[in-house]
Amino acid sequence: MNDAAPAPRRARVRAPELVGKGGWLNTGGTSYSLADLRGRIVILDFWTFCCINCLHVLDELRELEEKHRDTVVIIGVHSPKFVHEAEHAAVVDAVERYGVEHPVLDDPELATWKQYAVRAWPTLVVIDPEGYVVAQHAGEGHAHALATLVDELEAEHGAKGTLRRGEGPYVAPEPVATDLRFPGKALRLPGGTFLVSDTTRHALVELEADGETVRRRIGSGERGLRDGDAAGARFNEPQGLALLPDGAVVVADTVNHALRRVDLASGEVSTLAGTGRQWWQGEPVAGPAREVSLSSPWDVAWFDGKVWIAMAGVHQLWTYAPEAGTVRAAAGTTNEGLVDGPAEQAWFAQPSGLAVSLDGERLWIADAETSAVRWIDREGTVRTAVGTGLFDFGHRDGAAGQALLQHPLGVTALPDGSVAVADTYNHALRRYDPASEEVTTLATDLREPSAAVVDGEEIVVVESARHRLTRLRLPEEAVRVEAVAHRTQRAATEVAAGKLALDVVFQAPTGQKLDTRYGPSTRLLVSATPPELLLAGEGAGTDLARGLELNPEIPEGVLHVSAMAASCDDDPENEYPACHVHQQDWGVPVKLVAEDGETRLALVLAGLDG
Repeated sequence: MNDAAPAPRRARVRAPELVGKGGWLNTGGTSYSLADLRGRIVILDFWTFCCINCLHVLDELRELEEKHRDTVVIIGVHSPKFVHEAEHAAVVDAVERYGVEHPVLDDPELATWKQYAVRAWPTLVVIDPEGYVVAQHAGEGHAHALATLVDELEAEHGAKGTLRRGEGPYVAPEPVATDLRFPGKALRLPGGTFLVSDTTRHALVELEADGETVRRRIGSGERGLRDGDAAGARFNEPQGLALLPDGAVVVADTVNHALRRVDLASGEVSTLAGTGRQWWQGEPVAGPAREVSLSSPWDVAWFDGKVWIAMAGVHQLWTYAPEAGTVRAAAGTTNEGLVDGPAEQAWFAQPSGLAVSLDGERLWIADAETSAVRWIDREGTVRTAVGTGLFDFGHRDGAAGQALLQHPLGVTALPDGSVAVADTYNHALRRYDPASEEVTTLATDLREPSAAVVDGEEIVVVESARHRLTRLRLPEEAVRVEAVAHRTQRAATEVAAGKLALDVVFQAPTGQKLDTRYGPSTRLLVSATPPELLLAGEGAGTDLARGLELNPEIPEGVLHVSAMAASCDDDPENEYPACHVHQQDWGVPVKLVAEDGETRLALVLAGLDG
């Protein structure tokens, strides 16, 4: 047996310093530099709390974090997309909401993001105990590669004497006593009480008709996927709730990637759909409900004889048919964006809220990442009522074509046929009227409203970041607010008009190789906003390198790039090697310049771009 440590084989790139105007969280008030962390393996997780892929990575890292707590320090570098995400208090809330158990650097001005040349959420950067960058991974699906790399680094630097073991810098915040903690969604039950998903505490809470008094709790309050009675069942950050025709409630158990059923009479919890594992590209999109994986179901609604699922994790709508016991993908391609049309061709971006119109003809959708309100009809056509795309947002009333929202998470059908919108990052309740095609503001000074339910002549809003339900009168006239508009604050990449070489860098992790057993193991999809920006290079293919041609008549826009690569363990003796999927979507703002523009755009999926 050879006990020698592996020889260093990685590029020696000194890691830039960690800076962020917002300061440090989860450290007990201590600030850290890379020098303070020398001797530890540092993993930087560039994330933002609106991003479902970032939330997936938080969950992927939990096992690694626990197993290597004495050698690995994970640092979340919070890098905002939306204006609201640059608010320090909102970052503090998000760290608690999503159970982040490592230090977080709040970087509202994207200073560290720029230093590390990051282009996408999420991005993981690994720094060795001597302070050098040794790997970079964009997107999801890298947990196995990271675990292998950490084992290598522990062996290498343990042998060199440069590895320092011990307690990390994480300091848990003091718990706060409230009846609800970052509630997600609410449902008015037939008896007049309210069932609320107590998301951060992994449970459901039934409140009396006053919306305040706790009647009972369903779920033990511990993370997990366990069926059983109200006291013993376990959820994992549950969100959406919907009443089934038989009187039971279906729950979108988000981080368990499952649908659960709650018998209201007994409190008994059972699993309806999902395997407990996250769905990945290439897996079945239809079949027996307990045999098909789901991906971060965020809301549910009973529409057209089925349970419709806002599948935030893959930018789709799925359905669950209770009688047949089956699920299937019903709308969306898994590409992230705003494209209307037939269900199978439409693009969504993190659909997070559902509501059925009172006439039963439309399913309203809060499409969070495009800051849009959309709908699908019974014929399967998707249309947009409010919203323009991934990069435009704000608080602006008026004609729907120019109105702006900011990351809405909920929609509610109102008695007059209009729709109330939980405009989450604007801290507002908005209203879209299909008759006039106008958007107005119903209420402001809410704190991250995530859903609402009608109760007679009042509307009960889930004020997630105030940990409560808030009851409002439905006003006859809307509140007037000053209009504001924003675009995502990432700096545009200056590129030359004409030819642009696009390279997605992917290096199979140590001990793995590209999986070519069943054909090409990579996929690349390219599009642009506006579409006229691309004269050539649009569409799907299997090569991770592509020549693009940019229209010199279009001064700026966004290139949308989606890449996927599959790798398997490289062991010829193993008949059934473990395989892994790595995937990421990029939205790259570009500005066309006459001189000195880039002629190559490199995006790192895994590895280091030289």
